[in-house]
Amino acid sequence: MLNTKRRNPLILGLPLLALAGSLLAGCGSSGGNSAADAGASASPAASAGTASAAPAALTTLTLGMLPSIDAIPFVIAHEQGFDAEHGVNLDIQSFKSAKDRDAASQAGKLEGWSADLVAISLYNQAGLDVKIASTTTGSFSLLTGNDAIQSVKDLKGKTVILSKNTSTEYTVATMLAQAGLTEKDITVTEVPQIPTRLELLKNGKADAAILPEPYVTIGQAAGLRVLSSTGEAGINPFVLALPGKTIRDKADAVHGMYAAYNEAVDYMKSHDQSEYIDVVVREVGYPEEMKGEIKVPSYEHAVQADVKQIEQAFVWSREKGLLSKETKPEEVISGVEFGSK
Repeated sequence: MLNTKRRNPLILGLPLLALAGSLLAGCGSSGGNSAADAGASASPAASAGTASAAPAALTTLTLGMLPSIDAIPFVIAHEQGFDAEHGVNLDIQSFKSAKDRDAASQAGKLEGWSADLVAISLYNQAGLDVKIASTTTGSFSLLTGNDAIQSVKDLKGKTVILSKNTSTEYTVATMLAQAGLTEKDITVTEVPQIPTRLELLKNGKADAAILPEPYVTIGQAAGLRVLSSTGEAGINPFVLALPGKTIRDKADAVHGMYAAYNEAVDYMKSHDQSEYIDVVVREVGYPEEMKGEIKVPSYEHAVQADVKQIEQAFVWSREKGLLSKETKPEEVISGVEFGSK
């Protein structure tokens, strides 16, 4: 059975590039939860000099995650205790938006966070010491409710909802290019708030919108159709970002985090989805009544982001004027190791 201990989300608010000050100065820890404190204290028997060895102290890693499917292996790793088995306590903070997550980073409360390749280009442009630790398993889908639109190429002259200068716009641009179109062929309506995007699409206020889970499944239940997805388009912009300070100062903890992540992946592969679906519902935000319709991704062990994926995202960022530096993928890829020692 899962340990269903809940965590209190932090809700903050500052722009992404406000990260520069604190990340250049170094990233601190929010102190973690009681698991780290418990692991740091020796048992009374050990303190009294008995044969029992004192439990090893757990090193806390504070991660900022959005309510998304790419956070699930990290959450399972913590709730099943796989992190503690590898000497680390994953203090996972959940945020409603990237803006809130970035505010926590700016305040020095995060030592790693879910991000994407476009954000990595922005960090690099700002001179921040932030690296790609690994790729993660996320997903965006392009949905429509317009019966006249049967494929992405039918979006020419149509209105598409997205968030500009983000991985959602990058994803739409890639899908359009694969259909022989460009961003100039569509009318963009910028809506950063994901729930609002879905409501506007459901109410016929736009022809298409780019959405993550759980809004894709919710939209399909309301009659919307998927035109394409990051998987179908062959792109994966989703990554875990770590400041250089975390990589240098907590190398063993980062290694332990990924060993726990891999154990969580193995756990999900070897257990029926019903045994952990409540975690997915809670963390991603699916309606309880849709539990039976959820398709949990087939997660794989942690790997580094693909160089070609990074190059492709950076080319788009340069075309959009977001990145002027000639940055090679090797400059933003960390040397983090995965798996058990």
